Amino acid sequence: MSPRPLTSARKGAAKGTAKSVVIFVHGYGANGADLIGLADPLAPHLPNTAFYSPDAPERCAGNPMGFQWFGIPHMDGTPEDVARAGQAQASEDLNAFIDKVLADEALDASALALVGFSQGTMMSLHIAPRRTAPIAGLVGFSGRLLDPDTLQAETSSKPPVLLVHGDADPMVPVQSLPEAADALTKAGFEVYAHVCKGLGHSIDNEGLSLALGFLAEKLPK
Repeated sequence: MSPRPLTSARKGAAKGTAKSVVIFVHGYGANGADLIGLADPLAPHLPNTAFYSPDAPERCAGNPMGFQWFGIPHMDGTPEDVARAGQAQASEDLNAFIDKVLADEALDASALALVGFSQGTMMSLHIAPRRTAPIAGLVGFSGRLLDPDTLQAETSSKPPVLLVHGDADPMVPVQSLPEAADALTKAGFEVYAHVCKGLGHSIDNEGLSLALGFLAEKLPK
């Protein structure tokens, strides 16, 4: 299957000067603009970082104003086989986008971090371990791990992972965090996890602060 091109805004370090890249991967029914604003509080602390936030490749079945990486059967009625095929295609799309960004910025995978939210976390946790060259790190907010049973066999690289989830999340149960952390740990990943008390399906200042500390440690200076 041929990857579909993704469009994205860019913020942060001037083109040609970045020493690292953060790619935000948005959730179901949202768009790249939903997360690119996170670059504003992060950039002063990561002055050598370029930030991207692509739109997912498909209009969202459950919210035509937004985008989706793939359909979700229990939310929009997408047949399971179609959802599975959509996930595979979206993985190709996102991997191709990552490769293009790294080429454009003249950086290698060790200078890249993925920051996902909800379905964007699912995508990030799915593709990063299956990329040959390890990325610098992955932050996953309010998501879950797809295909945990095949993770160990299909892992090609093991970037460090930070998982953050609210314990009042009505969309993706907080139990998804320990399930993902356990599977990643068993597969040999370095995993950090934090539960934000009283937080719903969103990112708060506590989680963003943890993400900043993680990114500042793992990305090239």
